[in-house]
Amino acid sequence: MATVVLAAAAVTGVVVLRDDDGTPEAAAPPSGPVNPGQVKPTIAGWKVVVNPTYGTAFDVPADWEVLSPDVFSGYADHADPDKPVIGHTAPAHFKSKWCSADANGDGRTEDVRLAATGTKGAEGAKDTDEVAQKTATAWVYGAYTQPDKSAVTWDKPKRYTTRSGIKGSYVTARSEGARKITKCDGEGRSIAFGFRNSKGDFVAWDFHGRTGVPGAVSDELMMRIMSTVRIAGDPAPTSPPP
Repeated sequence: MATVVLAAAAVTGVVVLRDDDGTPEAAAPPSGPVNPGQVKPTIAGWKVVVNPTYGTAFDVPADWEVLSPDVFSGYADHADPDKPVIGHTAPAHFKSKWCSADANGDGRTEDVRLAATGTKGAEGAKDTDEVAQKTATAWVYGAYTQPDKSAVTWDKPKRYTTRSGIKGSYVTARSEGARKITKCDGEGRSIAFGFRNSKGDFVAWDFHGRTGVPGAVSDELMMRIMSTVRIAGDPAPTSPPP
């Protein structure tokens, strides 16, 4: 699998609330971009992931690696390595060196992460159902089934409201019969939550990870991370990533 991790345009901004027991409270987000360093996690002991480009935030467990907001991470088209299939910025990775293999036979070993999560834009979508379905299926195809789109299956969109009161739709997608070329290849899944940011633009939070392997992220943890998705100020005035 051809992964992409790039530095995108520099960005700034975003916020959050926490009550005494670590659970989030719904509150009106501040206007304008905010300083990512001021944003606090809503679950005690977790880390916050801020994406100033889209004005969003969410939390991940302490053992996840939170990358810089200006990092673009995703998967390239196997037929055209310069063309991203899917990606997001301000990502968080779980076990970023879970497995290593020479995926394309060029003699260079590439690290493969067990799971990752982030947020991305969804310009041109007609509703949150479309945002969720297209995002979830693209991650499964890009990460696990290329070039076989028929190996991607997905559930119907479901309505969802996060703990901070953000309403939208989510879709769960998975691979069935993913090609196994290297020791790191195998089945995986994705979940994507489509919603609108403070400017009314469609955006998506997404997660993808391997399944059927020791240490795979559980359904419960995946859903708990999604429950922390929230608005975090206004999107920063920067150019969106590729």
